[in-house]
Amino acid sequence: MSKALHSDATRRSLVTPMLFEVLDPALRAHLVRGATLHAFEDGQIIQQRGDAADGFWLIEEGAVTVGQFLPEGEFRAVALLGPGDSYGELAVFSGQPRIVDAVSRGPSTARLIRARPFLDALGNYPGSTRALIGALSAQLQETLSLLAGLRRGTNPARMAGLLATMAGELPGPARIRVTQQELADLLGVTRVTANAALGVLEKRRLIERGYGTIAIPDRDRLLTATLD
Repeated sequence: MSKALHSDATRRSLVTPMLFEVLDPALRAHLVRGATLHAFEDGQIIQQRGDAADGFWLIEEGAVTVGQFLPEGEFRAVALLGPGDSYGELAVFSGQPRIVDAVSRGPSTARLIRARPFLDALGNYPGSTRALIGALSAQLQETLSLLAGLRRGTNPARMAGLLATMAGELPGPARIRVTQQELADLLGVTRVTANAALGVLEKRRLIERGYGTIAIPDRDRLLTATLD
């Protein structure tokens, strides 16, 4: 995760680098210059599952929730992204339709980097291709580790693991801008269950709840707490 971009703003659920982040700086600058900037309102759908993968998105301002709309209309989030994050590259590489929906969380702006210019330019930067493979591997490893952790233990323990991951790896206190519903979605539980888990963590003084925020005084203590 780009620590400078995410240091007291929206923090995402994975801390491995976004794919765009590992590209050569000259390539990133070239792609941004040719990308169209789009503005979105709160709750506006940015992309939908089944759309053609005509490019990928780079968030400039605000936040985007990525997930899937369930058949009954409920949105189930799988990741929360903020400024400097990118998403949609995998669909571009595979040439397959998109498999996730993306919704603006509050007002946001993002650049659409078109698939063909991206793939054509990437051929001139072999180092970036190798870096992308490394970032993909790291993302897969962390995703598998996170999924395994979220399936084990009590709900407070699972919540603690998720919050510690979102807090990143910087020492000292962290503040995460996230709602209880978003945390519930990321854990795959109801809002009532998420609220109860947060209550346990707050009672242990591992977190402090605010309006739309979670403060973590000590990430290491949260990560290693015994929550049977």
